[in-house]
Amino acid sequence: MNAQADTWVPLSSGERAVALEVLTSGPLSRSELARRLDLSAGSLTRLTKPLTESGLLVEAPEGPARSESRQGRPSRPLDIVAESRAFAGFKITEDTVYGVVTTLRSDIVTCRDAPLASREPAEVVAAIGELTDAFARDFPSLCGIGIGLGGRAQDRSVVDESAFLGWRDVPLGRLVRERTGLPVVVENDVSALVEAESWFGAGRGLDRFAVLTIGAGLGYGLVSGGRRVQTAEDGRGVGRFWIVDPSGPLSADGRRGSAVSLLTIPSIRRQVRATTGEDATYEEILARAVEGEPLPARVVDEAARALGTLVAQIANFAMPQKILLAGEGVGLVDVAAPVIEEAIRANRHPAADPVNLETKVSDFHDWARGGAVLAIQVLVLGAAGSGPGPRAAEQTRIPSPR
Repeated sequence: MNAQADTWVPLSSGERAVALEVLTSGPLSRSELARRLDLSAGSLTRLTKPLTESGLLVEAPEGPARSESRQGRPSRPLDIVAESRAFAGFKITEDTVYGVVTTLRSDIVTCRDAPLASREPAEVVAAIGELTDAFARDFPSLCGIGIGLGGRAQDRSVVDESAFLGWRDVPLGRLVRERTGLPVVVENDVSALVEAESWFGAGRGLDRFAVLTIGAGLGYGLVSGGRRVQTAEDGRGVGRFWIVDPSGPLSADGRRGSAVSLLTIPSIRRQVRATTGEDATYEEILARAVEGEPLPARVVDEAARALGTLVAQIANFAMPQKILLAGEGVGLVDVAAPVIEEAIRANRHPAADPVNLETKVSDFHDWARGGAVLAIQVLVLGAAGSGPGPRAAEQTRIPSPR
C-alpha cells in the first residue's frame, strides 16, 4: 500500500498554526484569522501561500455573510479541503475490531467491523489489515491509521498493558504499519476520545474541559490550557481507586464503594444478578428501574448518586468550563437525572456556578473516530503532537494530495 507520508511537505510552526486554526474553527476570513493569531495582513499572506499551493487550504465560496466589509472587494474565507485526505480509526474490544474512515475534519464517511476469533495480536493485526485494505480501495486518499483500546500505550506505538485484551508489551503500531504501509498511532481509547472532543466536538475552543466515560469501565480525561493533560495513570483504570461511597458495593477486585463498583455496566448487572439470579441487560435494568421495580430502582439510584458525586468533585477540583459524559452507560442520565442533579448540588458550594454538563451516547464507532483523530493529529502536528498547541516538532509535515 502506498502511504501518502512519502509526499508530505514541511510546514513551519507559523504555517502549522494557520492550518490548525482553519482546521478546527474554519472557514475563516483572513481578517478573523489574522486577529486570532495576532498576525499582520502581510504575515498571514506569507504563511497561507504554501498552504493554498499544496491544496490543503482553499478559498471557500463567498457569500453575503462572509464579506469582511460592505465596502471594497469582498474577502473569500479560507477553508480546509476536508475530503482531500482520509483517515482510518479503529477501536479494539474483546471480540470485535470496529473501524471508520473520516475526513480531515473527523466526519465519519463509512464504517466496517471485523469479529475476532481470538485476542491474539496476530489475529487483531490481521483484522485491522483487512479492514484497512477495504477502506483503501474505497478511499485512495487514505493516509493514516489511529487505534484506540482499553489499556496503556507507550510512545503511541507499544501496548504496555491491556487487561481487556490480556496484552503486555505488544508492538501494535509497528505490526500494523508493516501490514498496511501507513503511519500508525496507538493510544488509550479514552485519551483518543478526549482528543476528538477537544478538537472537533463538545470541547472545541474550550480552555478547560473534562470527559467522564461510563461503560464496561470508567474513564476520565482533562483538557487544561487547551491541551489534554497526560499522566502516568492514563489507561491504568484508576476509577477503582475513586471511593465514592465507603458503604457501597464491592468491585471485582474487592474495593468497596469505588466509582467502578457503582457505575460501570458490569458492576450494575452483577449487583442485580446477585440478588435476583437474573442476568438482565443494562437496558433492561434501566427500564425496570423506571417502572419502579424496587431492586433495579435501588441499584440505579445508587449509581446516579455516585455519578452526581463524581461530577461535583470533578467540577470542584478541575473547574472545567464543561464536563462531557460519554460512553455506552450514559443512559443512566435519562432515567435518573433528578437524583444526579441532587447529588451534584449536595456536593457543591451553594454559590457555585451550575455545572455545564453535556451527555453523549457513544457507540464503538464514536470511539473508533477518536482513533482517526489521533491519526489526523499526528499527520498535522508531527509524531509528538497532542492537541492544538501541543508538543509538536518545530517542523510539521502535511500530506500533499495525490
